[in-house]
Amino acid sequence: MADLKQGLLECFIEKEKIDLLSDKIESYIKEIILFNSAYNLTNTSDYDELVIRHILDSLSAYPFIKKIAADKKDFVIGDIGSGGGLPGIPLAAAFPEHEFILVERMSKRCAFLENCTAILGLKNVTVLNSEAEKVENQKMSLTVFRAFRPLDEQMTKTLLALTKKDGYLFAYKAKLENIKEEMGKIKELVPSFEIQQLKVPFLSDAERNLVIIKNSECTFWS
Repeated sequence: MADLKQGLLECFIEKEKIDLLSDKIESYIKEIILFNSAYNLTNTSDYDELVIRHILDSLSAYPFIKKIAADKKDFVIGDIGSGGGLPGIPLAAAFPEHEFILVERMSKRCAFLENCTAILGLKNVTVLNSEAEKVENQKMSLTVFRAFRPLDEQMTKTLLALTKKDGYLFAYKAKLENIKEEMGKIKELVPSFEIQQLKVPFLSDAERNLVIIKNSECTFWS
């Protein structure tokens, strides 16, 4: 069985947060397993797969988010197309000091998300039953996007419109060569971006990367 607490430590989450965070994550996993077949939340209900490929994958961006959010007030993080709450719920549990908005168009999944936030006691989460295109513009300090669909021109415009000026868009992605091809198709829209390797604990058979776009010229890593 995957060691959740060890995985959280390897995501660079502070040791003093681990016990409480792991308890919340365990409760969240139970809810996913319970409701997955009815709501089609993830592609697996296997505990280890959920821990490694979904929870720890979501939290592998923790140090990058911490760097841009540190000591900032009114820092709003939006999870667009949240689905079953990935990466939004694990991140909200890990960053209780920041506000999270989980945007999901399917009402039954929104009911699941609201139930999870109540069970986990996540007071920093708002669930928004809406299509991304209908959300108020420039609402998010950081917009996160974890899905298998590509960052095409329309999706990128929508995500950047939601993001405050000088805010960030973080897109969880897989293979580096596919990312370069994908981003090449939107280079006029996004002339500058960064790619950072995500180190997902216990994941040895898949490549994971984070595409970082600043909603202006990307100078974050310079």
